[in-house]
Amino acid sequence: MTKKIGLISDVHATPAPVSEALSLFRKQGVDQIFCAGDIAGYGEGLTQTIGLIEESGCRSILGNHDVWYLDRYADEKDARAANFFETLPYVLRVKIEGKKLYFVHASPPQFLIKGIHLLDENGRVIPEQKKIWNTRLMDFEYDVLVVGHTHQVFAEKLGNTLVINPGSTTFNHTCAILSLPEMTCRFFPLSGKAPVKSWNWGMIFRASE
Repeated sequence: MTKKIGLISDVHATPAPVSEALSLFRKQGVDQIFCAGDIAGYGEGLTQTIGLIEESGCRSILGNHDVWYLDRYADEKDARAANFFETLPYVLRVKIEGKKLYFVHASPPQFLIKGIHLLDENGRVIPEQKKIWNTRLMDFEYDVLVVGHTHQVFAEKLGNTLVINPGSTTFNHTCAILSLPEMTCRFFPLSGKAPVKSWNWGMIFRASE
């Protein structure tokens, strides 16, 4: 039986596109929902965004902005947000329809800022980057790897693993649905905007990333 897995990432405290993605998932008959981190950061609707994620039953992992939120606002952070982030893992490993899935914000094993930069500024796959990640993931023992962080949108076979970045609901205007065991991934536009496959290109290769 086919299971549909809803994927979001880098929602950055902006509830409207999250609400739209969750509504789309309901209409598409999604069975489970996962968020690849960075729930905090940039936007001003963190509490509302967390509420949407909790109410939907979405399983989430920590992103760098979530960790920074806990670290930087220790004395002034919202208690609900802090309690929520403190329950989240850095990594999720699940098995669905016989397929092994690994969720991490940037790249395995549990990097938060060393992301998989696969696309150029026009959203095209960079051959050299694909070759690098083919090598790095050749012995990765999971069928699917779901990441975020880079604000890029792709589903590419790297090594023996299907690597998916659903993109940022906020900046790429995208979410994704993975079908298992078929291993097919479909991307959906959000906010009435054309999907941006590679956002914020000027920051992608900074040393700090």
